Amino acid sequence: MMLGFLLARAGTDVIVLEKHGDFLRDFRGDTVHPSTLQLMYELGLLPEFLKRPHQELAQLKARVGSKEFVAADFSTLPTECKFIALMPQWDFLNFLAENALRYPAFHLRMEAEVNGLIEDSGRIVGVKAKTPAGELEVHADLVVGADGRGSVVRDRSGLQVDDLGAPMDVLWMRLSRHSGDPASVLRFDHGKLLVMLDRGDYWQVGLVIRKGGAEQMRQKSIDILRAGIVELAPVLTDRVKELHTWDDVKLLTVKVDRLRQWWRPGLLCIGDAAHAMSPIGGVGINLAIQDAVAAANLLAGPLGNGTLTPDHLSAVQRRRTLPTRLTQGMQVTIQTNVIAPVLANPQPLEPPWYLGILERATRRIRSRFIGVGVRAEHIKTPDVVGPR
Repeated sequence: MMLGFLLARAGTDVIVLEKHGDFLRDFRGDTVHPSTLQLMYELGLLPEFLKRPHQELAQLKARVGSKEFVAADFSTLPTECKFIALMPQWDFLNFLAENALRYPAFHLRMEAEVNGLIEDSGRIVGVKAKTPAGELEVHADLVVGADGRGSVVRDRSGLQVDDLGAPMDVLWMRLSRHSGDPASVLRFDHGKLLVMLDRGDYWQVGLVIRKGGAEQMRQKSIDILRAGIVELAPVLTDRVKELHTWDDVKLLTVKVDRLRQWWRPGLLCIGDAAHAMSPIGGVGINLAIQDAVAAANLLAGPLGNGTLTPDHLSAVQRRRTLPTRLTQGMQVTIQTNVIAPVLANPQPLEPPWYLGILERATRRIRSRFIGVGVRAEHIKTPDVVGPR
């Protein structure tokens, strides 16, 4: 959506195909980081964006055993907004779509499920999609796969994927939030990791479990899940019965992988379709948007004058490889050295004595890494026609 918006601003004719009839999917990436808010500022859309319902998170706190630490503090970042905006992804997508549709070159087709690629002499020249009205073919100078970790475009392309592994999955659920509740926090203890995100009138709660453990849990009473939540967050004791059955719990199967090559002639993958991210740090949506901005900056000119070549697509991958590798490397390191040992140890967790020193010494680095990331992108594409 972001790439289509930026290319349409620059005068390139774009059609975005969306599988569903709306964007209402719960427990998607809802953390809009300072790097993405900065892009809204550069586009002149930040005041309008922040009018949408959201919560602002200036710090990320973690409780390890009985001790609380600041995992990230965004107050020192060199950005217009020094907080994470918690906004439902459907609101964010609707916001981008509404602004993109003000440009005559932008087209959005809902209920269009891409199920194949059109190839001619080794080059991708379009896609096939299923719609309520029947089969649809769209031909284009460039097809962009931005359809997530289960990407159909990636699967049909034949591009090779390297799986970096993930020892965990996440169970997501909603529980009521009361005015006297503590701030959003990560909790590590008793072989569990619990995430609590303040969504205004409810908590978005994530319980990290061992990879593949969801099916085994679902064979047991929902009381097992309730007890595990209360063990880490006693404040939720009076609310866990809002989880009536396992139908109230959604599973996120965690993947960390990346394509060896993000492109082939006529085709480019970005976001999770190119590099599926772990939920650690909530950086996935923001890294995807950085990909989109980099792609627009590098491709708007060649697409506009009809000179697009594979070298331009390769340039996008080169531009975004370093931040992808460093971010995934950080995530895999945390998965291996922090999360996996916690999940394997059901005993009460006592943090090492040096953790407080390490937390203070590296706070600025962690905050910048999470809030801004590596190689932040900026809007360089022009607004050639202005919105209608």
